[in-house]
Amino acid sequence: MDRHLPFDRLHNFRDLGGYSAEDGRTVLPGRLFRADSLGKLGGSDWERFLALDVGTVIDLRYSWEIDTKGRVPEHPSFAYHHLSVEHRPYDQPGLGPEVEAGPYLAERYLEVAHDGAGELRQAVEVIAAAGGRPAVFHCTSGKDRTGLLAALMLALLGVPEPDIIDDFALTGLATERLLSDWRAEHPDRGAIWPGYGRAPGEVMRLFIAALKERYGSVHGYATDRLGIGDRTVAALRRDLLGPARS
Repeated sequence: MDRHLPFDRLHNFRDLGGYSAEDGRTVLPGRLFRADSLGKLGGSDWERFLALDVGTVIDLRYSWEIDTKGRVPEHPSFAYHHLSVEHRPYDQPGLGPEVEAGPYLAERYLEVAHDGAGELRQAVEVIAAAGGRPAVFHCTSGKDRTGLLAALMLALLGVPEPDIIDDFALTGLATERLLSDWRAEHPDRGAIWPGYGRAPGEVMRLFIAALKERYGSVHGYATDRLGIGDRTVAALRRDLLGPARS
Protein backbone atom coordinates (compact mmCIF):
# COMPACT_ATOMS: atom_id res chain seq x y z
CA MET A 1 0.00 0.00 0.00
CA ASP A 2 1.36 3.41 -1.02
CA ARG A 3 0.44 5.58 1.95
CA HIS A 4 1.61 8.90 0.50
CA LEU A 5 -1.25 10.69 -1.24
CA PRO A 6 -0.19 12.63 -4.35
CA PHE A 7 -0.15 16.42 -3.93
CA ASP A 8 1.95 19.02 -5.71
CA ARG A 9 2.96 21.04 -2.64
CA LEU A 10 2.33 18.58 0.17
CA HIS A 11 5.06 15.97 0.45
CA ASN A 12 4.13 13.91 3.50
CA PHE A 13 0.34 13.53 3.43
CA ARG A 14 -0.34 9.90 4.41
CA ASP A 15 -3.23 7.55 5.07
CA LEU A 16 -3.00 5.69 8.38
CA GLY A 17 -5.48 3.08 7.18
CA GLY A 18 -4.67 -0.50 6.31
CA TYR A 19 -2.69 -1.50 9.39
CA SER A 20 -3.84 -4.64 11.19
CA ALA A 21 -4.68 -4.33 14.87
CA GLU A 22 -3.83 -7.00 17.40
CA ASP A 23 -7.50 -8.10 17.60
CA GLY A 24 -7.43 -8.94 13.88
CA ARG A 25 -9.37 -5.90 12.70
CA THR A 26 -7.95 -3.36 10.25
CA VAL A 27 -7.62 0.42 10.45
CA LEU A 28 -10.06 1.74 7.85
CA PRO A 29 -8.48 3.57 4.91
CA GLY A 30 -9.56 7.14 4.25
CA ARG A 31 -10.52 7.88 7.87
CA LEU A 32 -7.33 9.15 9.51
CA PHE A 33 -4.55 11.10 7.81
CA ARG A 34 -1.23 12.63 8.88
CA ALA A 35 0.40 15.45 6.94
CA ASP A 36 2.93 18.21 6.57
CA SER A 37 1.70 21.81 6.71
CA LEU A 38 -1.76 22.28 5.23
CA GLY A 39 -0.94 25.96 4.96
CA LYS A 40 0.61 25.03 1.60
CA LEU A 41 -2.73 23.96 0.14
CA GLY A 42 -3.94 25.77 -2.95
CA GLY A 43 -5.01 25.28 -6.55
CA SER A 44 -5.49 21.67 -7.61
CA ASP A 45 -4.12 20.49 -4.25
CA TRP A 46 -7.04 22.20 -2.54
CA GLU A 47 -9.52 20.35 -4.72
CA ARG A 48 -7.78 17.04 -3.99
CA PHE A 49 -7.95 17.79 -0.28
CA LEU A 50 -11.66 18.67 -0.31
CA ALA A 51 -12.38 15.46 -2.19
CA LEU A 52 -11.21 13.49 0.86
CA ASP A 53 -14.29 14.74 2.78
CA VAL A 54 -12.18 15.71 5.80
CA GLY A 55 -14.35 16.86 8.69
CA THR A 56 -11.63 17.62 11.24
CA VAL A 57 -8.25 19.34 10.90
CA ILE A 58 -5.86 19.43 13.86
CA ASP A 59 -2.91 21.83 13.58
CA LEU A 60 -0.11 20.89 16.02
CA ARG A 61 2.17 23.86 15.30
CA TYR A 62 3.12 26.88 17.38
CA SER A 63 1.07 30.05 16.89
CA TRP A 64 4.12 31.79 15.44
CA GLU A 65 4.45 29.09 12.79
CA ILE A 66 0.87 29.65 11.74
CA ASP A 67 1.38 33.42 11.69
CA THR A 68 4.45 33.00 9.49
CA LYS A 69 3.42 30.13 7.20
CA GLY A 70 -0.36 30.31 7.25
CA ARG A 71 -3.00 27.73 8.13
CA VAL A 72 -5.35 25.52 6.16
CA PRO A 73 -7.86 27.69 4.26
CA GLU A 74 -11.21 28.02 5.98
CA HIS A 75 -14.06 25.94 4.59
CA PRO A 76 -17.50 25.00 5.96
CA SER A 77 -16.88 21.29 5.38
CA PHE A 78 -14.46 20.88 8.29
CA ALA A 79 -13.72 22.10 11.81
CA TYR A 80 -10.25 23.50 12.54
CA HIS A 81 -8.51 22.88 15.88
CA HIS A 82 -5.23 24.52 16.86
CA LEU A 83 -3.51 22.40 19.51
CA SER A 84 0.16 23.29 19.87
CA VAL A 85 1.69 20.22 21.54
CA GLU A 86 5.33 21.35 21.70
CA HIS A 87 6.27 23.80 24.47
CA ARG A 88 10.08 23.91 24.20
CA PRO A 89 11.23 25.05 20.74
CA TYR A 90 14.58 23.86 19.43
CA ASP A 91 16.56 24.51 16.25
CA GLN A 92 16.98 21.20 14.43
CA PRO A 93 18.82 22.57 11.37
CA GLY A 94 21.35 24.27 13.63
CA LEU A 95 22.44 21.12 15.45
CA GLY A 96 26.00 19.90 15.00
CA PRO A 97 26.87 16.71 13.10
CA GLU A 98 27.89 15.02 16.34
CA VAL A 99 24.26 14.92 17.56
CA GLU A 100 22.74 11.44 17.06
CA ALA A 101 19.22 11.63 15.71
CA GLY A 102 17.82 8.65 17.63
CA PRO A 103 18.60 9.62 21.24
CA TYR A 104 18.24 13.37 20.63
CA LEU A 105 14.83 13.30 18.96
CA ALA A 106 13.49 10.63 21.32
CA GLU A 107 14.29 13.00 24.21
CA ARG A 108 12.49 15.85 22.46
CA TYR A 109 9.46 13.60 21.90
CA LEU A 110 9.42 12.73 25.59
CA GLU A 111 9.36 16.44 26.39
CA VAL A 112 6.36 16.86 24.11
CA ALA A 113 4.68 13.80 25.62
CA HIS A 114 5.05 15.44 29.05
CA ASP A 115 4.57 19.14 28.30
CA GLY A 116 1.85 18.71 25.70
CA ALA A 117 -0.24 16.16 27.59
CA GLY A 118 -3.29 18.43 27.66
CA GLU A 119 -3.17 19.18 23.96
CA LEU A 120 -2.49 15.55 23.04
CA ARG A 121 -5.50 14.46 25.11
CA GLN A 122 -7.65 17.04 23.34
CA ALA A 123 -6.42 15.84 19.94
CA VAL A 124 -7.35 12.24 20.72
CA GLU A 125 -10.74 13.29 22.06
CA VAL A 126 -11.44 15.47 19.01
CA ILE A 127 -10.71 12.53 16.70
CA ALA A 128 -12.86 10.23 18.84
CA ALA A 129 -15.73 12.72 18.65
CA ALA A 130 -15.54 12.90 14.84
CA GLY A 131 -17.75 9.84 14.56
CA GLY A 132 -15.57 8.22 11.92
CA ARG A 133 -15.65 11.14 9.50
CA PRO A 134 -12.14 11.65 8.08
CA ALA A 135 -9.69 13.62 10.22
CA VAL A 136 -6.19 14.90 9.53
CA PHE A 137 -3.51 16.17 11.90
CA HIS A 138 -0.34 17.93 10.88
CA CYS A 139 2.66 20.02 11.91
CA THR A 140 5.27 21.56 9.59
CA SER A 141 7.00 18.59 7.97
CA GLY A 142 4.63 15.92 9.27
CA LYS A 143 7.44 14.09 11.04
CA ASP A 144 8.00 14.88 14.72
CA ARG A 145 4.87 16.26 16.40
CA THR A 146 2.72 14.53 13.82
CA GLY A 147 4.73 11.32 14.21
CA LEU A 148 4.18 11.33 17.96
CA LEU A 149 0.40 11.72 17.63
CA ALA A 150 0.30 9.11 14.86
CA ALA A 151 2.12 6.64 17.11
CA LEU A 152 -0.30 7.35 19.93
CA MET A 153 -3.35 6.91 17.70
CA LEU A 154 -2.11 3.67 16.17
CA ALA A 155 -1.26 2.29 19.60
CA LEU A 156 -4.74 3.11 20.92
CA LEU A 157 -6.20 1.30 17.90
CA GLY A 158 -4.13 -1.76 18.79
CA VAL A 159 -1.60 -1.62 15.95
CA PRO A 160 1.59 -3.54 16.89
CA GLU A 161 4.77 -1.64 17.74
CA PRO A 162 6.77 -2.74 14.64
CA ASP A 163 4.12 -1.26 12.35
CA ILE A 164 4.06 1.97 14.37
CA ILE A 165 7.83 2.27 13.94
CA ASP A 166 7.61 1.48 10.24
CA ASP A 167 4.92 4.12 9.77
CA PHE A 168 7.12 6.73 11.44
CA ALA A 169 10.03 5.89 9.14
CA LEU A 170 7.93 6.40 6.00
CA THR A 171 8.67 10.12 6.25
CA GLY A 172 12.01 9.11 4.73
CA LEU A 173 10.27 8.86 1.36
CA ALA A 174 9.46 12.58 1.58
CA THR A 175 12.72 13.80 3.11
CA GLU A 176 14.41 15.08 -0.03
CA ARG A 177 11.37 17.13 -1.07
CA LEU A 178 11.02 18.53 2.45
CA LEU A 179 14.71 19.45 2.47
CA SER A 180 14.42 21.09 -0.93
CA ASP A 181 11.58 23.28 0.34
CA TRP A 182 13.54 24.23 3.45
CA ARG A 183 16.62 25.21 1.46
CA ALA A 184 14.49 27.30 -0.90
CA GLU A 185 13.13 29.18 2.10
CA HIS A 186 16.60 29.61 3.68
CA PRO A 187 18.96 30.25 0.75
CA ASP A 188 21.61 31.83 2.98
CA ARG A 189 21.93 28.91 5.40
CA GLY A 190 25.00 26.77 4.86
CA ALA A 191 25.52 23.31 6.33
CA ILE A 192 22.63 21.97 8.37
CA TRP A 193 22.24 19.04 10.75
CA PRO A 194 22.58 15.78 8.76
CA GLY A 195 19.58 14.38 10.64
CA TYR A 196 17.24 17.20 9.68
CA GLY A 197 14.12 16.01 7.88
CA ARG A 198 15.00 12.36 8.40
CA ALA A 199 13.00 9.78 10.37
CA PRO A 200 15.10 6.78 11.36
CA GLY A 201 13.08 4.08 13.06
CA GLU A 202 15.45 4.23 16.04
CA VAL A 203 13.82 7.50 17.12
CA MET A 204 10.41 5.89 17.56
CA ARG A 205 11.87 2.71 19.05
CA LEU A 206 13.65 4.69 21.76
CA PHE A 207 10.61 6.87 22.41
CA ILE A 208 8.25 3.91 22.78
CA ALA A 209 10.78 2.10 24.98
CA ALA A 210 10.93 5.11 27.30
CA LEU A 211 7.13 5.27 27.56
CA LYS A 212 6.97 1.55 28.25
CA GLU A 213 9.62 1.83 30.96
CA ARG A 214 7.64 4.49 32.80
CA TYR A 215 4.02 3.60 32.00
CA GLY A 216 4.16 -0.05 30.95
CA SER A 217 2.96 0.66 27.41
CA VAL A 218 1.94 3.49 25.11
CA HIS A 219 -1.64 2.72 26.08
CA GLY A 220 -0.59 3.05 29.73
CA TYR A 221 0.87 6.47 28.98
CA ALA A 222 -2.41 7.50 27.36
CA THR A 223 -4.36 6.30 30.38
CA ASP A 224 -2.10 7.46 33.20
CA ARG A 225 -0.60 10.68 31.82
CA LEU A 226 -3.22 11.87 29.34
CA GLY A 227 -6.30 10.60 31.14
CA ILE A 228 -7.75 8.91 28.05
CA GLY A 229 -10.68 6.80 29.22
CA ASP A 230 -12.08 3.49 28.03
CA ARG A 231 -15.06 5.18 26.36
CA THR A 232 -12.76 7.29 24.19
CA VAL A 233 -10.72 4.26 23.14
CA ALA A 234 -13.91 2.31 22.45
CA ALA A 235 -15.19 5.15 20.22
CA LEU A 236 -11.92 5.24 18.28
CA ARG A 237 -11.96 1.51 17.69
CA ARG A 238 -15.64 1.48 16.77
CA ASP A 239 -15.26 4.22 14.15
CA LEU A 240 -11.75 3.65 12.82
CA LEU A 241 -11.42 -0.16 12.75
CA GLY A 242 -13.07 -2.38 10.17
CA PRO A 243 -13.39 -6.16 9.84
CA ALA A 244 -10.36 -8.41 9.79
CA ARG A 245 -8.79 -9.01 6.40
CA SER A 246 -10.08 -12.17 4.74
